[in-house]
Amino acid sequence: MRSPVAGALALVAGAALLVCQTPPAAAPKKTALDKVTFEAYVRHLFVWGTPIQVKVDDPKPSPLDGFVLVKVTAAAGNASQEETFYVSKDGQKIVRGAVFDVTGNPFQPDLDKLKTQFEPSYGTPGAPVVLVVFSDFQCPYCREEAKMLRENLLSAYPKQVRVYFKDFPLDAIHPWARAASIAGRCVFRQNAASFWEYHDWMFDKQAEMTPDNLKAKVLEFAAGKKLDTLELGRCMDSRATETDVSRTSAEARALGVNSLPTVFVNGRRIAAQIAWPNLRQIIDFELEYQKTAKNAGEEACCEVKLPSPLGN
Repeated sequence: MRSPVAGALALVAGAALLVCQTPPAAAPKKTALDKVTFEAYVRHLFVWGTPIQVKVDDPKPSPLDGFVLVKVTAAAGNASQEETFYVSKDGQKIVRGAVFDVTGNPFQPDLDKLKTQFEPSYGTPGAPVVLVVFSDFQCPYCREEAKMLRENLLSAYPKQVRVYFKDFPLDAIHPWARAASIAGRCVFRQNAASFWEYHDWMFDKQAEMTPDNLKAKVLEFAAGKKLDTLELGRCMDSRATETDVSRTSAEARALGVNSLPTVFVNGRRIAAQIAWPNLRQIIDFELEYQKTAKNAGEEACCEVKLPSPLGN
C-alpha cells in the first residue's frame, strides 16, 4: 500500500510534467498596421538607413476594397520622398503603387493638386493641353528644357497648348536659386509679360550668376526693359514675393516632385529632362485623346476662376 506522502509526490511530479509539456504561446503576428513594424519593413525595402527620417501616417480610407491607404514620407535634409501603400485590413498584405478608376482620368489626383491661377503663363487660354513646369533657375537641366520649350512649343502648337511656370528652388544645392525666383516673381508682379523675358534671360545668364552679383545683374536687366528698377529693388530686398515661391514649392512637395525639371502634361508626370521629339509625341497623343475624352486641358483641370453668373 502506497503511503500518502508517496501519493502526493506522484501528483506533484505529474503536474510538473504537464507544465513542461505545454507548448509555448505563439508569437503575435506581425502587422503592417503597427507603425513600428511598418517603418522597419519599408526601411528594409528601400534601404533607408538611420540618417533618413521616416514618418508613417495614420491609415485612411482607400479606394481599394479590403485595404486602407497608408502614406510614408522619408526625408534627409531638404530631400524627401513620399510613397503610397495599400494595407489589407488584417495588416498582412501590402500593395505599393497607384489605384486607377477606369471611369475617370488616370492623372486626376495630380490634376486636382495643380493650381495655375495667377501663375506666369504663355500660350492659348482654354487650350486642350496644359503643361505645368516646376523649375529652378540655377538648375542646368532646367535651363536646357526651358530653352527646348521656348524654341519649339508655340511654333508647333500656336493654339493648342498653354504653359504655366512654377518655382521650386533647391535651396540645399543652389545658393542663389531662391533669390532668382523671388526676383522673377517681383518682375511678374510689375509686368506679367516681362516675366518671360526675365525667364529666358536668367537661364541664358545662369553661368554668370552668383549670390553676390544677382541683384545688380537683375536690376541691369530691368533697366533695359523699362521696368521700375527702384520698385523692383525694394521688392527683392523685402523678399515680398517669397510667399509665392514658398507656395509653389509646397505644391511641388505635395505632388511628390523630387527631381527637376518636372513637367505635367495634362497631369501626366514627366520627372526628367525630355527631348523635344518625345514630348511632341506625348502632346500629339493627348490632343487626339482629348477630342473625345475632354477630361483634361485648361478648362477641365487647372484653371481656378471665381464663380460668375456671366460665365466669364
